Amino acid sequence: MRLRRASIAALGAFTLLLAVPSSASAAVGEFQYTYIGLDGQPHIRILLDPESRECVTLPEVADPDASQPAHSPRNRTTSTATVFTEPDCTGDWFTLRPLVGRGSERLKLRSVVFS
Repeated sequence: MRLRRASIAALGAFTLLLAVPSSASAAVGEFQYTYIGLDGQPHIRILLDPESRECVTLPEVADPDASQPAHSPRNRTTSTATVFTEPDCTGDWFTLRPLVGRGSERLKLRSVVFS
């Protein structure tokens, strides 16, 4: 009788675990960066709840021949953000801590990946 109750409880817990949404595949929060638009003015862009372990090439600065890199990143996600100087998460890199990581105008980036 105890084995039956234990197995029913375990099955119920497993079912509940599958039903609860998980943030394991996303960095919860926002990642902010600044880029210079075609109008020559600075613009701020935010990535909200970006996917984890997927390289994100910032669309506004993806082409090194046509744009300046973005700068001044702010990592307000729950994951470590690794920013790269080139598209497709290549080139030099720098990590920004979860929730409080930030860089100055001197930190240039064209892509980012979250842990």
